[in-house]
Amino acid sequence: AALPEKLITPTSLALKPINYTLPEIQREFRGVWIATVANIDWPASGLDSNEKQKKDFIGLLEYYKNLNFNAVIVQVRTAGDAFYPSEYAPWSRYLTGKEGQGPQTLENPLSWMIEESHARGLEFHAWLNPYRATFDLKTDLLSPNHDFHKHRDWMIKYGSKYYYNPGLPEVKNHLKAVIKEIVDNYDIDAIHFDDYFYPYKIAKETFSDQASYNKYKKQDQSLDDWRRQNVNDLIQTIYTTIKTSKPWVQFGISPFGVWRNQAMDPKGSPTRAGLTNYDDLFADPLTWMRKGWIDYLIPQIYWSMEHPLASYRKLNDWWSNNSHGTNIYVGNGPYKIREDSDAAWKIPSELNNQVHYSRTLP
Repeated sequence: AALPEKLITPTSLALKPINYTLPEIQREFRGVWIATVANIDWPASGLDSNEKQKKDFIGLLEYYKNLNFNAVIVQVRTAGDAFYPSEYAPWSRYLTGKEGQGPQTLENPLSWMIEESHARGLEFHAWLNPYRATFDLKTDLLSPNHDFHKHRDWMIKYGSKYYYNPGLPEVKNHLKAVIKEIVDNYDIDAIHFDDYFYPYKIAKETFSDQASYNKYKKQDQSLDDWRRQNVNDLIQTIYTTIKTSKPWVQFGISPFGVWRNQAMDPKGSPTRAGLTNYDDLFADPLTWMRKGWIDYLIPQIYWSMEHPLASYRKLNDWWSNNSHGTNIYVGNGPYKIREDSDAAWKIPSELNNQVHYSRTLP
């Protein structure tokens, strides 16, 4: 982990941040997500040479190290693929240009990325998407070794993608093996999941898991409760798998920013979000924290300070009061700056005010 650093404050802002009274900060998690799916952040292209990919990755590390970040959360599994040699998944086309085709080097890309990160004092959190099996419907681009071809009975088509069916015990066992392979073989600091559990709902489409629900549900268990149990079972299994292998490796999750609206549950936040973890994604972070199944949580609070439907300030307060002793970091959305219909994101101090406010909370 990076050494403790003094609080760094902005020095040249068009509008100064709100002057909150800040506690002395000895340690702070300052991470950045590096998305590889569809070559969003890195690599620029799967067709780039190995030398260029390495140069670009080091450039990202240096950039964020110089901005006083201390962790990178790197997507190593995007959709049933891998950025490392795996017994359970083909090489990612986002790394090599063609799924199943190895890189242009004998060097292990994941081992190299971890070493370069650690050499700069950056923690390396291996980010995986557990349930997304494909990024689109172009199944002709998939390797013969992709689970879509090997286990079609695991797949559910929904919208423009295929997903692993979370209700199948075989899927849970497979994902456990995927995680164990990484934890056992690499010097990672954490396993990380983001907000994609059951897929975000699509109007007039049904996620076709009725058959597995009928087969595996408990007596009188509703479909929604059964789905939440499937996710809970996975989270508990992954946590146990990680800690059995390497107790020091963390398990962190960055869910959607709203657990539940107060109108649906008195324990919920004073928000009116159009969707929530609990009711739409069948993810229940409060249970994971209460049961001690995760080491940290990074709710994605991508709204402005006083947003009328989901206020950054109110959500920070809510998560701070509902941590159940789990480390809560805050997911910030700087991608919205000057790119959002909410006029608050046009104010230069908005993001700085958000970070400063978060720092005032236990």
